Amino acid sequence: MPPAALVSLATSVPPHVFLQEDVLTAAWDVFGARFPEFERFSSIFSNTGIVKRHGVKPFDWYLERRGWPERTEAFLEGAEALFVDVAEKALASAQLAGGDVDTVVTVSSTGIATPSLEARVARRMGFRSDTMRVPVFGLGCAGGVSGLSIASRLAQARPGTNVLLVTIELCSLALRLDELTKANIVAVSLFGDGAAAIVLRAGDGGATQIEAAGEHLWPDTLGIMGWSVDPEGFGVIFRRTIPDFVTRHFNSAVTEILSRMRLSVEDIDRFICHPGGAKVICALEGALALDQGTLSHERQIIADFGNMSSPTVLFVLEQARAKGLPARSLLTALGPGFTASCVTLRHTA
Repeated sequence: MPPAALVSLATSVPPHVFLQEDVLTAAWDVFGARFPEFERFSSIFSNTGIVKRHGVKPFDWYLERRGWPERTEAFLEGAEALFVDVAEKALASAQLAGGDVDTVVTVSSTGIATPSLEARVARRMGFRSDTMRVPVFGLGCAGGVSGLSIASRLAQARPGTNVLLVTIELCSLALRLDELTKANIVAVSLFGDGAAAIVLRAGDGGATQIEAAGEHLWPDTLGIMGWSVDPEGFGVIFRRTIPDFVTRHFNSAVTEILSRMRLSVEDIDRFICHPGGAKVICALEGALALDQGTLSHERQIIADFGNMSSPTVLFVLEQARAKGLPARSLLTALGPGFTASCVTLRHTA
């Protein structure tokens, strides 16, 4: 079967911009008096590498306690709007319309939508009644890479059909005022909202082909990253230091994944990584034996948008494509599970 190829790629963010310095000021007001350890943790805000982020709601909305109904209403409204915006951009770039889409893969882990998002926007998008729908939940930050893997296999299974991948995360809706924990402070310092969309087609897709994909799930790591659930909504789980985990374990996982593809690290011309934060980027460079500063696109994306979970690595890919992809790139992301997800891209000029 012919490999799936990247026909187009688009990104989108909601309209509200939050400067990191303003978020820190607000965090002091909210947590400073109630959480004695906040002063010690406040340095996290400057260590993330973030300058600004985007949110689906105005800044003041986040300064009041919200429950499940309000968070879900905000998720549905914001995610539907972002879906339409980013999908229309990707389809226009591919010179397609909604009626040309044969399969939609929707990746999101930051809200619950049943019916799922692509069904909710089907009329606005002009999707056909026989369009295949594949909603994917629970992959977290790895969802951009794993979603691309899923979408590419669906495109490859039916050459000539158009597969639309949409990743949407509204991480800001999970920020909590009631949780006086380091994990919540990390989330407040780190997360933003965004979406990315890719059109894939096998047979005549374009110059960038999805060559292979693989994953590695570490045993006994369920507590590293994920959601807890209570009456107010999702609560973030970070129970180990992710940069330390990356330093110790990421290289061997990538080496194993590449070996299954009959490749080695030396075969990769450019790594395109999910930037979880400044320290994670440094840990990735160390684990992959890259010179410090090599992952420049990753640093720029985290500075401008924060960690948007699954779409973030596709923002990095968009920037790398604009600068020109080498012959072979490796797209990587880490997510709950705890999982490493990889996709190799072959590019011909």
